[in-house]
Amino acid sequence: MPTETRHRPRLHARRTVVVLGIDGAGKTTTAAALVTAEQAAGRAAQLVRNPAGRRWLSRVAARCGIGVASRWADRFESTVRLINVLTAQLRAAVFPGTTVMDRHLPCQQVLRAVRGLPRGRFLPWLVQVLPRADTVVLLDLPAAAAQARISARGEDSESTAYLRAAREAYLRMARSSGWRVVDASGSRSEVLDRVLAAVAPPGK
Repeated sequence: MPTETRHRPRLHARRTVVVLGIDGAGKTTTAAALVTAEQAAGRAAQLVRNPAGRRWLSRVAARCGIGVASRWADRFESTVRLINVLTAQLRAAVFPGTTVMDRHLPCQQVLRAVRGLPRGRFLPWLVQVLPRADTVVLLDLPAAAAQARISARGEDSESTAYLRAAREAYLRMARSSGWRVVDASGSRSEVLDRVLAAVAPPGK
């Protein structure tokens, strides 16, 4: 009887790609599509997510009819985000392939900036000491377009003013940190093609 041959993903040097952007920019969709594209090409890839629980906290607060002060919301979200990021970093350190991270600590830094909270010392320090991603992709989308996407999915809501302020904060960080800024408008396949070009190793 013929022996079945199973094709395993090719293992290669570890690398990490971080996907950032305002709500509605398509971070989760694009990160998942990037992993799928890597795997389809026969390369080992995994997806890890680093949420802060902001949507969950907002839903619980609304259900209970209470307001959560920005400072307390930041403490909760920073703790959740930190736990997720540290776990993701450990997974990336032992994975023999590409790790795509949906969100990271800069997301919390942007939230602090938009909320008018101080930068603090611990979070910026941690960003500096954690292993640097090989590529950080910022999905850039105008606030109005992002709000339209958020409304269409019907899971939450954001004001245009908030999205505009968050976008400006992300772009400032991108300029100072050397991130790859990718136009997030257009179809999913168009955005994925732009991201694939941005994360491709030099010479490929």
